[in-house]
Order: sequence, then structure tokens, then C-alpha cells
Amino acid sequence: KGSKQRQVPLTQSSVALLQQWLAQRPAQPHETALFTTQHGTRLGSRQIAKRLEQWAQQHGSPQHISPHMLRHSFAGHLLQASRDLRAVQDLLGHASLSSTQIYTKLDFDHLAAVYDETHPRARRGKK
Repeated sequence: KGSKQRQVPLTQSSVALLQQWLAQRPAQPHETALFTTQHGTRLGSRQIAKRLEQWAQQHGSPQHISPHMLRHSFAGHLLQASRDLRAVQDLLGHASLSSTQIYTKLDFDHLAAVYDETHPRARRGKK
């Protein structure tokens, strides 16, 4: 996003699978893109979005899915699991922590829902 280069930590098995993919993907000489067209050229962002949407429809997803939704889900899950806002900021490539703080609201909404479902005093008023 934003034409920024980012480094992403990968597991050993992910690296092995990516190496297998890079060896077989269609690519023009010196093409460095991970995802390429059938002609071996880099996929554009719109092409990636369109392919993701097609994949979602083929697999019966009832909702629209976009690359940004994957990024948003990644950030939300990472924040929920680690509680490390600074690490999430670095992984997303946000220049400002305030950009990353948007995801804390999602986390708070989840915590509020868990509280409402499990805390005895939260349930007492609902009966």
C-alpha cells in the first residue's frame, strides 16, 4: 500500500513454498514480482483485487473481499494476539502511530462484546 516496500516475517515452510512458486510462475526474464500475468509481467493492483474477488465468489463468500480487507484483518488479528501496537505499526508500514490506533477500536469492540457475554454484572441487567 502506498508504494512502500515492506519486510514481512515468514516461516521456513512459507519460504519453501514461495521458492517453489517462484520457480514455476510465468515470468519474463528479470521479473521480480511474486504474482504475474500469464505473459509473465507484473500484476497491477486492480488485477489482484479482481482475482481476489473472483476467488471469493468461486468459494461461496457472501461478501465482497478486497486486498485492503486482508490487510485490515491481518492487523486486527495481530493486534488482538500480541497487543503490541508498535509492532503492528512497523508491519503495516504506518509512519504515524495514530494510523495504527484505528485497529485498537476494533479490538475494544471485540473486548466489549466478550465482556457483555461473560461478565455476571453485564448479564444481570439483560434478564
